[in-house]
Amino acid sequence: MITITKLSKVFRTEELETKALSEISLTINQGDFVSIMGPSGSGKSTLLNIVGLLDSASSGSYKLLDQEMVGLKEKQKSQARKENIGFIFQNFNLIDELSVFDNIELPLIYSNVPSAERKSRVNEMAKILGIAHRLKHFPQQLSGGQQQRVAVARALINNPKIILADEPTGNLDSRNGNEVMELLTDLHASGSTILMVTHSDYDASFSQKTIFMKDGAILSEKVNHRNVDVLVNSNY
Repeated sequence: MITITKLSKVFRTEELETKALSEISLTINQGDFVSIMGPSGSGKSTLLNIVGLLDSASSGSYKLLDQEMVGLKEKQKSQARKENIGFIFQNFNLIDELSVFDNIELPLIYSNVPSAERKSRVNEMAKILGIAHRLKHFPQQLSGGQQQRVAVARALINNPKIILADEPTGNLDSRNGNEVMELLTDLHASGSTILMVTHSDYDASFSQKTIFMKDGAILSEKVNHRNVDVLVNSNY
Protein backbone atom coordinates (compact mmCIF):
# COMPACT_ATOMS: atom_id res chain seq x y z
CA MET A 1 0.00 0.00 0.00
CA ILE A 2 2.79 2.42 0.95
CA THR A 3 6.34 2.09 -0.34
CA ILE A 4 8.89 4.69 0.75
CA THR A 5 12.40 4.53 -0.68
CA LYS A 6 15.36 6.72 0.35
CA LEU A 7 13.02 9.56 1.27
CA SER A 8 14.67 12.76 2.54
CA LYS A 9 13.36 16.09 3.74
CA VAL A 10 15.53 19.19 4.09
CA PHE A 11 14.34 22.47 5.58
CA ARG A 12 16.32 25.45 4.31
CA THR A 13 16.60 29.06 5.38
CA GLU A 14 19.08 31.68 4.24
CA GLU A 15 21.44 30.77 7.06
CA LEU A 16 20.65 27.15 7.92
CA GLU A 17 19.94 23.76 6.37
CA THR A 18 18.26 21.13 8.53
CA LYS A 19 17.82 17.53 7.41
CA ALA A 20 14.56 16.34 8.99
CA LEU A 21 14.53 12.97 7.20
CA SER A 22 17.57 11.10 5.91
CA GLU A 23 16.95 8.46 3.23
CA ILE A 24 14.05 6.73 4.98
CA SER A 25 12.89 3.42 3.50
CA LEU A 26 9.66 1.85 4.72
CA THR A 27 6.88 -0.44 3.51
CA ILE A 28 3.36 -0.56 4.95
CA ASN A 29 1.07 -3.26 3.63
CA GLN A 30 -2.70 -3.19 3.51
CA GLY A 31 -4.13 -4.06 6.93
CA ASP A 32 -0.96 -3.17 8.88
CA PHE A 33 -1.04 -1.25 12.16
CA VAL A 34 2.32 0.49 12.58
CA SER A 35 3.50 2.91 15.29
CA ILE A 36 6.33 5.42 14.98
CA MET A 37 8.20 6.49 18.12
CA GLY A 38 11.18 8.73 18.83
CA PRO A 39 12.24 11.85 20.71
CA SER A 40 11.11 15.32 19.68
CA GLY A 41 12.94 16.30 16.50
CA SER A 42 13.43 12.70 15.38
CA GLY A 43 11.45 13.25 12.18
CA LYS A 44 8.38 11.16 13.00
CA SER A 45 5.84 13.97 12.52
CA THR A 46 7.59 15.10 9.34
CA LEU A 47 7.32 11.57 7.99
CA LEU A 48 3.62 11.38 8.93
CA ASN A 49 2.95 14.73 7.24
CA ILE A 50 4.62 13.55 4.04
CA VAL A 51 2.67 10.28 4.07
CA GLY A 52 -0.48 12.37 4.63
CA LEU A 53 0.43 14.65 1.70
CA LEU A 54 0.49 17.68 3.99
CA ASP A 55 4.18 18.22 3.23
CA SER A 56 6.53 17.33 0.37
CA ALA A 57 9.75 15.32 0.35
CA SER A 58 12.98 16.88 -0.90
CA SER A 59 14.10 13.67 -2.61
CA GLY A 60 13.39 9.97 -2.82
CA SER A 61 10.19 8.08 -3.58
CA TYR A 62 6.81 7.74 -1.85
CA LYS A 63 4.31 5.50 -3.59
CA LEU A 64 0.72 5.24 -2.37
CA LEU A 65 -1.22 2.40 -4.03
CA ASP A 66 1.57 2.17 -6.63
CA GLN A 67 1.23 5.86 -7.58
CA GLU A 68 4.22 8.15 -7.05
CA MET A 69 3.36 11.00 -4.70
CA VAL A 70 6.66 12.91 -4.78
CA GLY A 71 6.42 15.73 -7.29
CA LEU A 72 2.63 15.91 -7.48
CA LYS A 73 1.04 19.33 -7.82
CA GLU A 74 -1.01 20.61 -4.88
CA LYS A 75 -4.34 19.92 -6.62
CA GLN A 76 -3.29 16.33 -7.32
CA LYS A 77 -2.10 15.85 -3.74
CA SER A 78 -5.37 17.25 -2.41
CA GLN A 79 -7.35 14.81 -4.53
CA ALA A 80 -5.20 11.84 -3.49
CA ARG A 81 -5.48 12.87 0.16
CA LYS A 82 -9.26 13.22 -0.06
CA GLU A 83 -9.68 9.82 -1.72
CA ASN A 84 -7.26 7.77 0.36
CA ILE A 85 -6.35 9.24 3.76
CA GLY A 86 -8.15 9.85 7.04
CA PHE A 87 -6.53 11.94 9.80
CA ILE A 88 -6.86 11.70 13.58
CA PHE A 89 -5.11 14.53 15.43
CA GLN A 90 -4.01 15.01 19.03
CA ASN A 91 -6.04 18.21 19.33
CA PHE A 92 -9.12 16.68 17.64
CA ASN A 93 -9.29 19.66 15.19
CA LEU A 94 -13.07 19.83 15.46
CA ILE A 95 -14.89 23.03 14.50
CA ASP A 96 -16.48 24.40 17.66
CA GLU A 97 -19.21 26.29 15.77
CA LEU A 98 -20.47 23.10 14.08
CA SER A 99 -22.50 20.32 15.65
CA VAL A 100 -21.14 16.80 15.94
CA PHE A 101 -23.22 15.83 12.90
CA ASP A 102 -21.85 18.73 10.86
CA ASN A 103 -18.25 17.99 11.87
CA ILE A 104 -18.54 14.38 10.74
CA GLU A 105 -20.38 15.36 7.56
CA LEU A 106 -17.80 17.90 6.40
CA PRO A 107 -15.54 15.54 4.35
CA LEU A 108 -18.62 14.24 2.52
CA ILE A 109 -19.57 17.79 1.52
CA TYR A 110 -16.06 18.34 0.14
CA SER A 111 -16.48 15.09 -1.84
CA ASN A 112 -19.82 16.25 -3.29
CA VAL A 113 -21.79 13.37 -1.75
CA PRO A 114 -25.58 13.93 -2.08
CA SER A 115 -27.39 15.17 1.03
CA ALA A 116 -29.50 12.06 1.66
CA GLU A 117 -26.46 9.80 1.44
CA ARG A 118 -24.49 12.12 3.73
CA LYS A 119 -27.19 11.91 6.39
CA SER A 120 -27.34 8.12 6.16
CA ARG A 121 -23.58 7.67 6.35
CA VAL A 122 -23.12 10.08 9.27
CA ASN A 123 -25.90 8.40 11.27
CA GLU A 124 -24.44 4.96 10.59
CA MET A 125 -20.89 6.00 11.50
CA ALA A 126 -22.08 7.70 14.68
CA LYS A 127 -23.94 4.55 15.66
CA ILE A 128 -20.85 2.39 15.11
CA LEU A 129 -18.73 4.71 17.28
CA GLY A 130 -21.31 5.08 20.03
CA ILE A 131 -21.97 8.79 19.59
CA ALA A 132 -25.37 8.72 17.84
CA HIS A 133 -26.96 10.35 20.90
CA ARG A 134 -24.50 13.25 20.62
CA LEU A 135 -25.07 14.30 17.01
CA LYS A 136 -26.87 17.54 17.94
CA HIS A 137 -24.30 18.51 20.56
CA PHE A 138 -21.30 20.77 19.98
CA PRO A 139 -17.67 19.74 20.61
CA GLN A 140 -17.35 21.77 23.82
CA GLN A 141 -20.28 19.86 25.29
CA LEU A 142 -18.40 16.56 24.98
CA SER A 143 -15.69 14.84 27.01
CA GLY A 144 -12.22 14.49 25.51
CA GLY A 145 -12.87 10.85 24.68
CA GLN A 146 -16.14 11.71 22.94
CA GLN A 147 -14.47 14.49 20.97
CA GLN A 148 -11.83 12.04 19.77
CA ARG A 149 -14.59 9.61 18.74
CA VAL A 150 -16.10 12.40 16.66
CA ALA A 151 -12.67 13.00 15.11
CA VAL A 152 -12.36 9.28 14.35
CA ALA A 153 -15.83 9.27 12.77
CA ARG A 154 -14.84 12.21 10.57
CA ALA A 155 -11.62 10.44 9.60
CA LEU A 156 -13.51 7.29 8.60
CA ILE A 157 -16.55 8.80 6.91
CA ASN A 158 -14.98 8.72 3.42
CA ASN A 159 -13.80 5.10 3.82
CA PRO A 160 -10.08 6.00 3.60
CA LYS A 161 -7.47 3.46 2.51
CA ILE A 162 -5.21 4.44 5.42
CA ILE A 163 -5.73 6.14 8.78
CA LEU A 164 -2.98 8.47 10.04
CA ALA A 165 -3.10 9.11 13.79
CA ASP A 166 -0.86 11.81 15.30
CA GLU A 167 -0.67 11.33 19.10
CA PRO A 168 -4.37 10.35 19.20
CA THR A 169 -4.42 10.02 23.02
CA GLY A 170 -2.05 12.90 23.79
CA ASN A 171 -4.75 15.16 25.24
CA LEU A 172 -6.76 12.43 26.98
CA ASP A 173 -6.70 10.94 30.46
CA SER A 174 -5.81 7.26 30.76
CA ARG A 175 -9.41 5.99 30.69
CA ASN A 176 -10.41 7.96 27.58
CA GLY A 177 -7.03 7.24 25.98
CA ASN A 178 -7.51 3.52 26.49
CA GLU A 179 -10.97 3.73 24.88
CA VAL A 180 -9.46 5.39 21.80
CA MET A 181 -6.72 2.74 21.54
CA GLU A 182 -9.28 -0.04 21.84
CA LEU A 183 -11.27 1.70 19.11
CA LEU A 184 -8.21 1.80 16.83
CA THR A 185 -7.59 -1.87 17.61
CA ASP A 186 -11.15 -2.69 16.57
CA LEU A 187 -10.72 -0.70 13.35
CA HIS A 188 -7.52 -2.59 12.60
CA ALA A 189 -9.24 -5.91 13.30
CA SER A 190 -11.93 -4.95 10.77
CA GLY A 191 -9.27 -4.37 8.10
CA SER A 192 -8.16 -0.75 8.47
CA THR A 193 -4.55 0.23 7.76
CA ILE A 194 -3.21 2.51 10.49
CA LEU A 195 0.00 4.52 10.87
CA MET A 196 0.31 6.18 14.29
CA VAL A 197 2.85 8.55 15.80
CA THR A 198 3.04 8.26 19.58
CA HIS A 199 5.25 8.94 22.59
CA SER A 200 3.51 6.21 24.57
CA ASP A 201 4.98 2.71 24.84
CA TYR A 202 1.56 1.55 26.02
CA ASP A 203 -0.24 2.96 22.97
CA ALA A 204 2.43 1.55 20.65
CA SER A 205 1.90 -1.91 22.14
CA PHE A 206 -1.54 -2.03 20.50
CA SER A 207 0.09 -1.95 17.05
CA GLN A 208 1.69 -4.84 15.19
CA LYS A 209 5.03 -3.12 14.80
CA THR A 210 6.85 -0.12 16.27
CA ILE A 211 9.41 1.86 14.28
CA PHE A 212 11.94 3.85 16.32
CA MET A 213 13.37 7.04 14.80
CA LYS A 214 16.18 9.38 15.78
CA ASP A 215 17.81 12.27 13.92
CA GLY A 216 15.67 11.71 10.85
CA ALA A 217 16.54 8.03 10.44
CA ILE A 218 15.01 4.69 11.38
CA LEU A 219 17.03 3.08 14.18
CA SER A 220 15.12 -0.14 14.67
CA GLU A 221 11.81 -1.96 14.34
CA LYS A 222 10.07 -3.97 17.03
CA VAL A 223 7.30 -6.52 16.44
CA ASN A 224 4.66 -6.24 19.16
CA HIS A 225 2.92 -9.31 20.56
CA ARG A 226 1.03 -7.47 23.35
CA ASN A 227 3.27 -7.93 26.39
CA VAL A 228 5.83 -10.07 24.50
CA ASP A 229 8.16 -7.91 22.40
CA VAL A 230 10.63 -9.25 19.86
CA LEU A 231 13.32 -6.84 18.70
CA VAL A 232 14.21 -7.17 15.03
CA ASN A 233 16.41 -5.30 12.58
CA SER A 234 18.15 -3.53 15.45
CA ASN A 235 20.89 -1.09 14.54
CA TYR A 236 21.95 -0.44 18.14
